[in-house]
Amino acid sequence: MRAGYARRGKRDHTTHTLETKIRHPIRFPRFTGEMSEGRRETQPTQNSQIGVLKMNNWYKGNIHTHTTESDGDADPDFVTRWYRDHGYDFLVLSDHNHRTILEHEIEGGPLMIPGEEVSARILGGTVPIHLNAIGIRHVVEPTNLDDIVATLQANVNAIINAGGIAQLNHPNYEWAFNHEHITQVEGASLLEIHNAHPAVNTYGAPSKPSTEEIWDRVLSAGTIIFGTATDDSHNYHDYTPDASNPGRGWVVVKASELTVDAIVEGLATGNFYSSNGITLTDLTITEESIALEIEPDRSAIFVTTFSGRDGETLSEIEGHSASYQIKGDENYIRSTIRSSSGTRAWTQPVFTSA
Repeated sequence: MRAGYARRGKRDHTTHTLETKIRHPIRFPRFTGEMSEGRRETQPTQNSQIGVLKMNNWYKGNIHTHTTESDGDADPDFVTRWYRDHGYDFLVLSDHNHRTILEHEIEGGPLMIPGEEVSARILGGTVPIHLNAIGIRHVVEPTNLDDIVATLQANVNAIINAGGIAQLNHPNYEWAFNHEHITQVEGASLLEIHNAHPAVNTYGAPSKPSTEEIWDRVLSAGTIIFGTATDDSHNYHDYTPDASNPGRGWVVVKASELTVDAIVEGLATGNFYSSNGITLTDLTITEESIALEIEPDRSAIFVTTFSGRDGETLSEIEGHSASYQIKGDENYIRSTIRSSSGTRAWTQPVFTSA
């Protein structure tokens, strides 16, 4: 057992082809690909993909995964083979405070991106602070301070200094932190808005915002951060509602090639969508509009909600196609696609000049 987890519970496809036209009138944290003493240099700059860009390389992956190297119930080889057999293109093994590296290559396996769940517990052990370190060059030792924001910031800095990008994990796990803390943190690229573990309170409570609502409040405060869906998988043998099983949350990244740097860059710049069951077949973003196409799924009915500042609903459309004309005063626009079967997908925010 590590980081206060029990064995179960947090108690202490192949390449996708999409034709995409991207034109973001926004400022993204841009991964330059340059390294300085093992550190990825990222800074908010105008996205360089201006004009019409067609990309056919979309890759599906899970970026929050546990094995027997921490509190998972299957070894790294078994876990990697599960994701290979279920069509994943890349995988991050993110054991607690451990950088898990396979000792051998698995034939036909996913691209392995080095990672770790940096796991701290502060304020007398009452507050868990967990961050995923993605693309790191070495293990990141967790920093435990006497303040939530200070602890988040110190660990984000440590992840960046180790050559990775930082994801803030399951903020509602034991109600650890919220938008008021996140907006004071600099340098984090990603925020889990859907974590499939049954103990992380993804949907909030009457007096607690859901993780998606937290995301909207962070975006509305002017903080650029991209929303991910993950498995946070621990249990690979027993599939029950109270187990943390694989295959329940993933990201689909647009990248020039299936390499560690290209996938990490796609994550760091928001060139991906997140899903727990819905597949997009087209995503077009220009300075004038956002449009998407959804892959049919039996008799499921899809509703796409375009939302802006403070989570305000800007437009809601039923069907396999949806589009939104950008007015310029929305602050940001993102979409949530819901299926009558219960699954969802999320696109990343587009920030207007306002």
